[in-house]
Amino acid sequence: MQSFRELKVWQKAHALTLAIYALTRRFPREEMYGMTSQMRRCAASVAANLAEGRCRGTDRDFGRFVGIALGSASETEYYLLLARDLGLMQDAEYACLTEQVEEVKRMLATLHGRLTRTQ
Repeated sequence: MQSFRELKVWQKAHALTLAIYALTRRFPREEMYGMTSQMRRCAASVAANLAEGRCRGTDRDFGRFVGIALGSASETEYYLLLARDLGLMQDAEYACLTEQVEEVKRMLATLHGRLTRTQ
């Protein structure tokens, strides 16, 4: 069984999570339990679901976790938009992070398709 760490999509999701943590360190203190917490949770959920799903015994089980990760990636994309619209990040940061999220979502969708086609 391939380790989750060897999955390119996990590597990119992990890098995205690290970037989200770096970004949210600069958010106002009053956002600690709001925007900061939510952004970190949904970003980390992408990589965490890949890690958990990878150790499951079947493609079907893994596919279910990949689907959950895809939902978390979409949630991350929304929170980036909200953070930009609230003035918590610059347009250039938003563009860069959104590009990363979109790449992860494309990879997840491809992986999900491969896993669900094999059933």
